[in-house]
Amino acid sequence: MSTDQVVAVAGGGGFIGGAMVARLRELGYSRIRSIDVKPVSEWHQAFDDVENLVLDLRDRDACRTACRDAYYVFNFACDMGGMGFIKTHQGDCMLSVLINTHMLMAAREYRVGHYFFSSSACVYNTQKQESPDVTALKEADAYPAFAEDGYGWEKLFSERMCRHFTEDFAIKTRVARYHNVYGPYGTYDGGREKAPAAICRKVIEAKLSGRHEIEIWGDGEQTRSFMYIDDCTFGTLKIMNSDVPQPLNLGSSYLVSISRLVDMVEHIAGIRLTRRYKLDAPQGVRGRNSDNTLIQSLLGWEPSIPLEVGMERTYQWIYDQMK
Repeated sequence: MSTDQVVAVAGGGGFIGGAMVARLRELGYSRIRSIDVKPVSEWHQAFDDVENLVLDLRDRDACRTACRDAYYVFNFACDMGGMGFIKTHQGDCMLSVLINTHMLMAAREYRVGHYFFSSSACVYNTQKQESPDVTALKEADAYPAFAEDGYGWEKLFSERMCRHFTEDFAIKTRVARYHNVYGPYGTYDGGREKAPAAICRKVIEAKLSGRHEIEIWGDGEQTRSFMYIDDCTFGTLKIMNSDVPQPLNLGSSYLVSISRLVDMVEHIAGIRLTRRYKLDAPQGVRGRNSDNTLIQSLLGWEPSIPLEVGMERTYQWIYDQMK
């Protein structure tokens, strides 16, 4: 990637988009355009030396404004959150198909050189994820398709859009399937937060209030892998700069139960809590992990920041916000 080209970051006011803008600035990119639907005052990270645009990218003309003169486009924009959000906002999640569709159309119109789409592990066949002791998911496991309802289907359809725009219009599209990204500057309350941030918040609330108990969604035995935000942005840039047109897993291969994640945060906080299990809460699939064989063979790399290290950084950032 050339640092003197215009780089458009759709969803730049969000967690991952904001982290990407920050990394691009660190790498010396001077013509960065960050776009989000939220007012700039509500962005996770915002920078005065970046062209910050407030646009609703579900609208085609907004996407044309976002892509004009851009050579690189990163599309992180979508309506999403943790399992508590995507289970109760499936229609809203599906409407994000308008964003990627209109962004691709604008990218074609303005002859964008490279286009990145942020997909999700929610595209994977849910019938392959019914046990906590899950077999790690390979890229081929997205088919035959039986994605997470709503959000996962939108992501899978948008992957196909990228593929066909490459085949029909020669746009260089790159796709990463993210597995549970977490870290500082991420959402930790309000209903859109994911498990690592939610657990940190709950442990901090218990510590600050003196009420030494925590509510856990499900029985705590459901499993996931979690990728720290620095690995996410580094891996995204590697994929964008690669010659790999097909979707790649971008996630940690370290599988952990939610109960183990609570153990970890309790250790960081120096506290032990009584656990209450909310068995009727949204939980998603029983187990999900990333098989990194393909990204290792094609790019010679995989996410490597230890979960304990990332969770300690995340806990401290959330604690500072809440204190």
